[in-house]
Amino acid sequence: MEQKNVVATIYLKNGNAVKGIDNFEPMTDNVIELARMYNDSGIDKIIIFDLSDDDEEHEKNIQTIKNINRNIEIKVCAGGNINRLEDIKKFIYAGCLQVIVNGAKLASMDLAEEASKRFGKERILVSVENVDFLFKYKDKLNENFHELLVLNPKLYEAVENITALPYVLYYEECDYDQLVQILRRGNTRGIAGTFINDPDTDVMKLKSHLSAAGIKMDNFAPALEWADLKKNSDGMVPVIVQDYRTDEVLMLAYMNEEAFRTTINIGKMTYYSRSRKELWTKGATSGHIQYVKSLTADCDYDTILAKVSQVGVACHTGNPSCFFHEIIKKEYMEKNPLKVFEDVYAIIQDRREHPKEGSYTNYLFDKGIDKILKKVGEEATEIVIAAKNPDPEELKYEISDFLYHVMVLMAEKGVTWEEITQELSQR
Repeated sequence: MEQKNVVATIYLKNGNAVKGIDNFEPMTDNVIELARMYNDSGIDKIIIFDLSDDDEEHEKNIQTIKNINRNIEIKVCAGGNINRLEDIKKFIYAGCLQVIVNGAKLASMDLAEEASKRFGKERILVSVENVDFLFKYKDKLNENFHELLVLNPKLYEAVENITALPYVLYYEECDYDQLVQILRRGNTRGIAGTFINDPDTDVMKLKSHLSAAGIKMDNFAPALEWADLKKNSDGMVPVIVQDYRTDEVLMLAYMNEEAFRTTINIGKMTYYSRSRKELWTKGATSGHIQYVKSLTADCDYDTILAKVSQVGVACHTGNPSCFFHEIIKKEYMEKNPLKVFEDVYAIIQDRREHPKEGSYTNYLFDKGIDKILKKVGEEATEIVIAAKNPDPEELKYEISDFLYHVMVLMAEKGVTWEEITQELSQR
């Protein structure tokens, strides 16, 4: 059986998430945090509908989609206000894996044909609320579309009578028996719906129930069992917790067998409190949840390294990490490339916010964007000249100069290294 997807939907109006196509009530105050929550909680793919009324709002929503894609790792596909090939291209350039055309629009098939030739049919989807579009173009569907979005749950049998294309089916409410029935069908690729969009829905629990019913889902299937691990004298295993993005060590805690199995089942770090003698899921009361990204045993099988997506802070004191009481420290030169970039960028940002007399960085900020751009251009030219010389030392110096001025430009325009690395990771 093919793996099935659980798909969340985000409706964008004026760059913000709203509750539905016809309901512009705000879904959340922060659409990026909503997307991150979907990203971490077990959602397999996000569909974004752009509900813009004009080109200005369309561009605003495109920028929001771009920011969403910079902050998450799961697949995103988007549609809405598509009237020309340029609109499809904008979604793809914003980082979307796939683009959805609207089967209710007369021009959709012509656009799909053009887009599938340009970008490949695996990047083009079509949404349908009735079977008219499918009947009319049934001979062209396989050539131009990768998947259908069936917005009416009553249509799936009619759809299957017309085409063998796989589809994602929308449900407004969670009916577990119906979900199992529909996901067992060969053409069903996934489910979406209002109940999945609800932040209170436990997606990992839903996936576990579906897996138990024989549905193949993308959830955690451990390569090691609890019995494979070596326990301490209390029958527990220590867990070192690390931020999966930054590699910062956040905390140390302990698991017993129940905590181990609960962590795997719900996808949230769960520990055993030795002082309270009870199980606790991190963030259950504080909201500072740790979503599991990976669990790895050490060479002796007696310690677990957990990489997590940390919501809020890890420490009960309010510190990001529990490790902040310095004992000794030897000064050393940082060699980690990204850490060096981040440290230099932080200094540049500090100069911008707290000007220092005589600072060259403040001189550039005071002169403004034109001066900064002039220096970036000059340094780029110096790189070209240096590259023509046989000695690489000069080239390294000029590249360093260039990167410094680029970071000044980044700070001036509000672009971070995290955004740059996210963009590069999608190339």
